[in-house]
Order: sequence, then C-alpha cells, then structure tokens
Amino acid sequence: MIGRIEGKLVAKDLDSLEVMTSGGVGYELKIPLGVYETLPRVGEIVALHTSLVVKEDSWQLFGFVSVFEKRLFEKLLTANGVGPSLAIGMLSALSATRLIRAIREKDIPTLQSVPRVGRKKAERLILDLADKLDGLGETTGTSAAPASAVADDALRALVSLGYSSADAERAVRTALDAGGGGKPATELIRVALAKLGGR
Repeated sequence: MIGRIEGKLVAKDLDSLEVMTSGGVGYELKIPLGVYETLPRVGEIVALHTSLVVKEDSWQLFGFVSVFEKRLFEKLLTANGVGPSLAIGMLSALSATRLIRAIREKDIPTLQSVPRVGRKKAERLILDLADKLDGLGETTGTSAAPASAVADDALRALVSLGYSSADAERAVRTALDAGGGGKPATELIRVALAKLGGR
C-alpha cells in the first residue's frame, strides 16, 4: 500500500499532479481542488498522503494534504454508487469538514450543490454514512468550513446566487478572517460578495 509520497513536483493541474521521488520514480496523482490550492511551485518538494484505488483495468493514486481528508475519501467510497471520481468531486466542491457536517445533519441541499449529486444520491449518502463518520481524525483550522449559523446562512445565500460551494466557502472564510466574525449574515454576505467580485 502506498500511503504517502514525497518528492519534486514535476507538473500540476487543477485535478492532478506528478511527483518524482528521490528514487527516480514518477507518480501521477488525482487530487481534489483544495489540494491544488496548497501546492508549491513546480520544481519544489511536495509531500501528500495517498490512497490507492485498484480496479480490474487500472490503478489510480489519489493525493491529500491530511490524513483526515484521505480517510474521508476512503469512507465515501464505501457508500453505494460512489466511485473515486465522485468522491474527489465532493471533496472539491465542499471542504471535508463541511461535507461531514452536511451528511451528519442530513443537509440535502448542500449535498445537492455538488455536481452529479441529485436528491436520491444525497439521500443514499446520508443513509450509508451518517452514523459512520466518527474517528476520522477530524480537525479544525484553516481547512475547516466556517461553522457558525451566520456563516452557514451566508454560504447558502451565495450558493443560491449561483456561486459554487467551494468558492462560497473560500469567500466567507476570507470575510471572517477580515473581521467579519460576529457580524450579521447580511454584512458577511456583502463582504464575501466583494471578495468574489475581486478575484
């Protein structure tokens, strides 16, 4: 089992990268969007936790910044009808913390904001995983979604305006970091919209 890879970043794209190890072996990894945002420049050293998915016709390696994200990815694969492509899509659209919260709280609208997840798929995810997400090593920090009710209201409002969940989360998190904590949802939305408009 390949559990971790460290080496020179040879190439990177939004959904994949290539790492050359010190032993001269190059590995191609599929990654969620959140990992891409943490990558160093090409030519620098990168280290990622990995999960190997073996199929009859292919072997695919997936890379993650934290063990928490890796374990969540592997847990998602145990749900009925969820393959690695969809699991990576979920972790690209929602932070790991927010995805877990949506499943635990049976938040179907948030789950449906993920591409290729309709109501039936969201309901199936909740049925299969809602009580099986403990012990993943969940942490808080910069990778965690804003957890307050006001932040959640702001997130839902931005998604309803057509922004992706990932973009909305980043904007709300930036607004909170800029001193938006404790402000009403309307003010948080205004600041977040300004951040989105200034990308």
